[in-house]
Amino acid sequence: MNRYTNLLSATAIVAASSASATDLEVMHWWTSGGEAAAVQQFADAFNATGNTWVDAAIAGGEAARAVMVSRLTGGDPMGAFQFNHGRQAEELIEAGLLRDITDIAEAEGWVDLVNPSTLLDACTVDGRIYCAPVNIHSWQWLWVSHKAFEDAGVAVPGNWAEFVAASDALAAADKIPLAMGQQGWQQSGAFNVMMASLLPSSVFTSVYGDKDTDVAGGADVATVFAAAASAREMAADSTVQNWNDATNLVIQGQAGGQIMGDWAQGEFAVAGSVAGEDYSCLPGLGTNPRLSTGGDAFYFPVLDDEAESAAQAELAALLLKPATQVSFNLAKGSLPVRGDIDLSAANDCMQKGLQLLADGALLPDVNMLATPDTVNQINTLFVEFFADTSISAEDAQARFVDIIKNAD
Repeated sequence: MNRYTNLLSATAIVAASSASATDLEVMHWWTSGGEAAAVQQFADAFNATGNTWVDAAIAGGEAARAVMVSRLTGGDPMGAFQFNHGRQAEELIEAGLLRDITDIAEAEGWVDLVNPSTLLDACTVDGRIYCAPVNIHSWQWLWVSHKAFEDAGVAVPGNWAEFVAASDALAAADKIPLAMGQQGWQQSGAFNVMMASLLPSSVFTSVYGDKDTDVAGGADVATVFAAAASAREMAADSTVQNWNDATNLVIQGQAGGQIMGDWAQGEFAVAGSVAGEDYSCLPGLGTNPRLSTGGDAFYFPVLDDEAESAAQAELAALLLKPATQVSFNLAKGSLPVRGDIDLSAANDCMQKGLQLLADGALLPDVNMLATPDTVNQINTLFVEFFADTSISAEDAQARFVDIIKNAD
């Protein structure tokens, strides 16, 4: 038993004796194999307090968020729910539907522990804290199947340019060059990875942070739309819907690679694949290694039931405890939000992420800079772009500029 397990056990004993144990419904969208293994770490830790985690998983982030908001605004709140770091909960906070957990954050010392501090800033409205950040997820990864490239007789690429150059050889070997699910968030996510990885960081922040339409319509961003057109061609035979099904194509050696966030590591882990042997992971597409500081946070609706409110407080505190952070993030493939815990057991890919975090090679996540409405418009654009090859890169960029022009 290590010191983190000891700490978790002690916390559980104190918590269980401090309040009446109760059931707490927790809503989230973690339904893939790797995600389910990770969320079980939270459930097990919470159940150890004497309370009961009542799992209410809904597949798909967009569908889950719609149900969560409907429940909250309809007067049927759950005990806790997952959202991404960013601006998704602003209206719910303004409506007074979410619990202020500043007292818990202060008691647990989150201000001194959460790294980078922007994650806690994203939970803060008018100086009050409304959510518990639980991880750092970064989108900027290219996952590469060693088997696919070996079968195609070409070297495993070390960057995006080499990956694109090998696409014809992959296709000739009956491999899908680029695995991609047919959902807007995956396609716009790939585009944003290219924005962050193929250009200087200043371009990304000018477009999404400053809403600079001159930059959005300029030559630099035009090169990213050209790269997106190449990705569209390479992904033409990728007909799966879900991101984890696309990841499985890479795991099985049926596809050369996938642009996807570091949550893909959970799927490789469940499949028994070994980083550096069965697959490679290229942060920043191997071109400009950097990470966005997106991820997940838990919010807690205002409840009338005292026992459930007490259980909320126990869960909120538990989510950032060292043992919970270690077990959850090792399973999820994400990085911890605490800067003071030991992750020596992390695999090669997570170690790369930890080094980039330590080096400060970071970007804000799009969800922190843009409203859900703007994000949805961008998603819609890329659904149409990837489905319809008659939409040129130039036409797509013009529509993108209009979205940025009207973004708030």
